[in-house]
Amino acid sequence: MRKLIDSNSVLAFILLTVFANGFVSINILEKNKKYYQSLMESITEENIELTKILADLKSEGMPVTVTMYQPVRRQTDSTPNILADGTRIRTQDASNYKFIAVSRNLLKRFGGWLDYGDFVFLKGTDHKDGVYQVRDTMNKRFVNRIDILESIDVKPYKLNGQIHKTDLVHFKASNE
Repeated sequence: MRKLIDSNSVLAFILLTVFANGFVSINILEKNKKYYQSLMESITEENIELTKILADLKSEGMPVTVTMYQPVRRQTDSTPNILADGTRIRTQDASNYKFIAVSRNLLKRFGGWLDYGDFVFLKGTDHKDGVYQVRDTMNKRFVNRIDILESIDVKPYKLNGQIHKTDLVHFKASNE
């Protein structure tokens, strides 16, 4: 009869297999670690460059197309009195609010530099220059565009201008 393999030989074989697998795995992980570290470094460098570009846009302003929209179902959604940030408005007083909708590429959640509630200074638009507050979002087909919320009786217009983010926290009327 054949002699059974003794337990010491089996244990030695298992330990040799475990050490060999560990050695191979560590080498593979080290190669992957080097690759991912270099990838992270290049992404970090790119992120720093993009942050600088974004800072320039904030300080210098950004050219945009300025249009207007009215709080009616065909220009908004089924709730024209509720803006994207949840603000409820009186549709007949829309022009008095000084609220704007911005294209998605300008919003932080989509990689831009503006957020709901931010104040922007709009200039270069002839008769619509001034401080506005970001409260709404435009359809995703628009890029580098701002829509000024206007009352239903305002005639449609399209202008060119520049936006500048301001550090205003609260904008008081001149009579306060």
